[in-house]
Amino acid sequence: MPLLRLNKYLAQQGVASRREADRLIADGLISVNGAVVKEMGVKIDPEKDKVTVNKKVVERQEKLIYIALNKPAGYVTSVAHTRFERDIVMDLIPLKERIFPVGRLDKNTTGLLILTNDGTLTFKLTHPSSECEKEYEVTVDGLIRPGQMDKLRAGVKLWGEKTKETQVKKISSNRMRIVLKEGKNRQIRRICEKVGLPVVALKRIRIKGLRLGDLPEGEYRNLTKAEIESLKNVS
Repeated sequence: MPLLRLNKYLAQQGVASRREADRLIADGLISVNGAVVKEMGVKIDPEKDKVTVNKKVVERQEKLIYIALNKPAGYVTSVAHTRFERDIVMDLIPLKERIFPVGRLDKNTTGLLILTNDGTLTFKLTHPSSECEKEYEVTVDGLIRPGQMDKLRAGVKLWGEKTKETQVKKISSNRMRIVLKEGKNRQIRRICEKVGLPVVALKRIRIKGLRLGDLPEGEYRNLTKAEIESLKNVS
């Protein structure tokens, strides 16, 4: 068997997405054959090398799992506890199998989060080229005015780069729905702040064709076959 990059191997085995695996490596939580990995890009032999995460051996698994979670506020989108963050989304899903979040939601953001051990699907949904739609319900501090919505639709400059044109729909005097096809860090909170609309509550209600629906906060469910196929149908 050819050598594999460590982050790709961890994604294939359902430990974490590639990005999350890189973060775990940077935090010194990954070891290969008893030695802590200190550099990115390390390659391993899946047949011979022993990989551990937080001192737990990574064992191969074949069963693919797809879950939708209604994430509550206060939980961090992570697969491992740290000294500073004790409440993580994995605490809400008591499964023996390893799964990991697809993308991230901020600690104080609620709503739809997909968790799986399908590294290929995770890559498809999170890679910028997929332009996977994600819809959010946004509550702001203040009255939403037409000019502010126009600015959001046209794109807002963040870190010297303008965001893509955005779908925005007003649903009440201080609430709107925003659809993104990109995922910059804390993007909705930052673009709303830029136009004078500080966010007080943010909830993701849709990823591509998958909707949160009436799933109670803090609860999860398995995706249907139709939902899984719809998510996989990403160009």
